[in-house]
Amino acid sequence: MTAVLQTGAVGWVGITPSLMLAATALAIFGYDMIRPDATRQGVMVVMSLVGSVSAAVLAGALLVTGAGPETLFGGALIVDGFALFFALIVALVTTLVLLGAAEYLGGGPHRAEFYTLVLFAATGMSLMAAAHSLATVFVALELASLPSYALVAYLKQDRGSVEAGLKYFLVGAVASAVFAFGISLVYAGTGVLGLDAIAAALGDTSVEPVVGVGVVFLLAGFAFKTAAVPVHLWAPAAYEGAPSPVSAFLSSASKAAGFAIAIRVLMTAFPIGVVGVGVDWVLLVQIIAVATMLVGNFAAAVQTTVKRMLAYSSIGHAGYGLIGLAAVSAGGPAGDVLGATMAHLFVYGFMNTGAFLFIGLTEHWKIGRSIRDFDGLAADAPIAAVAMTIFLLSLAGLPFFGGFISKYALFTAAIGAGVWWLAAVGALTSALSVFYYSKVVRAMWIEDAAAPRQLDRPVGLYTAIVIAAVMTVVLLPGFGPVIETAQAVAAAL
Repeated sequence: MTAVLQTGAVGWVGITPSLMLAATALAIFGYDMIRPDATRQGVMVVMSLVGSVSAAVLAGALLVTGAGPETLFGGALIVDGFALFFALIVALVTTLVLLGAAEYLGGGPHRAEFYTLVLFAATGMSLMAAAHSLATVFVALELASLPSYALVAYLKQDRGSVEAGLKYFLVGAVASAVFAFGISLVYAGTGVLGLDAIAAALGDTSVEPVVGVGVVFLLAGFAFKTAAVPVHLWAPAAYEGAPSPVSAFLSSASKAAGFAIAIRVLMTAFPIGVVGVGVDWVLLVQIIAVATMLVGNFAAAVQTTVKRMLAYSSIGHAGYGLIGLAAVSAGGPAGDVLGATMAHLFVYGFMNTGAFLFIGLTEHWKIGRSIRDFDGLAADAPIAAVAMTIFLLSLAGLPFFGGFISKYALFTAAIGAGVWWLAAVGALTSALSVFYYSKVVRAMWIEDAAAPRQLDRPVGLYTAIVIAAVMTVVLLPGFGPVIETAQAVAAAL
């Protein structure tokens, strides 16, 4: 997989995954304008899946064949293995979400708007990984965020969905303002917005100390996008109120994109050891990582509804993702630990998306959201229950599943980087997660149902859940190429 480090004249070809997602969104929008009375959503489902699958295939092919690094638009975007790796994650999660959303939406209105918003948000997320200027970072961030606000409030007749969308929008607006203010401070201190140019300017001892304050504000923006402490409170409300496919999309694809810009900006614009920053952002990230792992897992342990438990669990996993940035040091094995984080996010994209899609399946069945509502579910839907068991045990990091090997690689890399205590906190909180994940597994397999259930088998949701479960299992023996590729592209930063 070392081919990802080779340089090639890819030009516009390198951003074709993002262009494919945007073109598909526009095509669905145009189709809906031409045929607004169309009652069958099959055409839109096929169009959206063709676009997302094509984007995933293109990103994977370019990643394997060694596209980039090459800058576009005067350095505003960069095509390299790092950008393509995250574009692949976003496209894969988007495919699973679109596949599972078909039956979830049913025959309701505004289906074209749903697919269009998901694809536009995915476009922004894939561009976030390729952004090479703070201006481009902000534009891509807003392209991903604005459709997400509407998606959370998509169920307009559901008070919880509308309330969650409003809360998400208000908190997101504040976070965007904070992030924009941080950009303005960095620009005031350096006079440039390009990431490489900022790093070059920081080597000058005359750089204004206001840059350090700007870095703190940027960290706040990154923390919001990844649902990290202390700006994490929007996540449980948004994930619980949103349609479950949207919750899966935001907690997996959006989180991965948030880590992409955090890694890109901090490692490129503010590398360890340069003068002029005035703030030890690694120490700040370490504090945030520990707090996020503790808060997310302890809060998840006391939840009684499965969807809210998964929401807090996703916060805990944001803490695991932050270990990569928290463990970097000047001259240290940054590529190894950052690559381990990226590989964990790749596995997380399947197991977490699958878990939320399972919740979407139970919502389709209208069996309730509490853990007790899942009693005896394995007897009525054994395939779905097996898949959910795989997701939960993998999220907990137990052996025989992809989550085990990805967490093991991440914690091992952290120990190798000299921050064994971060790995210790991660291991302890993972052990705690076994407690609350096992409550759902026990309810499905051991407890008896209160009453018989008549459950249908929605093809799209079942297919997406089974694919995610199979990939979660397959990634255990197939993890080697994933982490090798991730560590190679991370080292290239």
